[in-house]
Amino acid sequence: MASNTNTPTVTPADNFDKDNDAQALRKAMKGMGTDEKEIIEVLSNRSNGQRQEIRVQYKTAFGRDLIDDLKSELRGDFENVILGLMDPPALFDARCLKNAMKGAGTDEKVLVEILCTRTNDQIKAIKAAYKTAFKKNLEDALSSETSGTFKRLLVGLSTGARDESTDVDSDKASADAQTLFEAGENKLGTDEDEFQRILVSKSPSHIKAVVDAYSGVSDRSLEDAVKSELSGNARDAYVSILSFFHRPIVHFADLLNSAMKGLGTDEDRLIRVIVSRSEVDLGAIKAAYAVKYGKPLGEAIKSECGGDFRNVLMALVR
Repeated sequence: MASNTNTPTVTPADNFDKDNDAQALRKAMKGMGTDEKEIIEVLSNRSNGQRQEIRVQYKTAFGRDLIDDLKSELRGDFENVILGLMDPPALFDARCLKNAMKGAGTDEKVLVEILCTRTNDQIKAIKAAYKTAFKKNLEDALSSETSGTFKRLLVGLSTGARDESTDVDSDKASADAQTLFEAGENKLGTDEDEFQRILVSKSPSHIKAVVDAYSGVSDRSLEDAVKSELSGNARDAYVSILSFFHRPIVHFADLLNSAMKGLGTDEDRLIRVIVSRSEVDLGAIKAAYAVKYGKPLGEAIKSECGGDFRNVLMALVR
């Protein structure tokens, strides 16, 4: 389900010395003023595993919590990036989901962005991190914050039980394509249960085959049929699943573009994508962005962001 393109922009530092890094961070935050450049230099050039070692060493050496010190010294979007880098990946995703559901209203696009693009193992790790950090089951939180078709879809995704086999039975794919056609375009009303049964439980390889087979039973693509037959957040989630399974790298490039196009910038989405993909496939995402949108990703970030926030994103994007 995750991209197989192993092109991180952040990799483990050679000759890593957790004590030197802990000292550098303490010096950057000690006394008057803060050396943001040094914080960026250290944390953007270490893997998440190395950052966890630095955090332990910082407390061992100075009797202080590195996260607490960073929170007291940093502000705004720059702080959010740095704290995101310090979270283990599952906790980072869990925290993004929690933030999307706290307070008045729910940011459904965050729920879609994360739950539609994570493997079973990643979802199980997110659920464990969510329970540990927030003392509540993720499924219960999703159920209390959403409703109807969208709630059932998210609960289904949150089980982390999607078939992940790579074998494809073309006859079964054709049968599922026909089932989706009968449940949507060829029916008065829409049988949403069939869309969930197939698109939430079947393997990425199978769904790709269903997409191809669908063109044999309809004049529309499956994505266009979903857009026509479904509505609201459920439609957006199914479109996200189809997009991610079809071209995962381009899917994330599109998310970055959506965060920066038009008036205003969705800084939170920029942070989520860049932090979560930096040790996975951000290099490929950066290349896909340049091809599709005609400008380097770094150039787009420079035009949309400023100050230390821009500097840390540029350091991660390379």
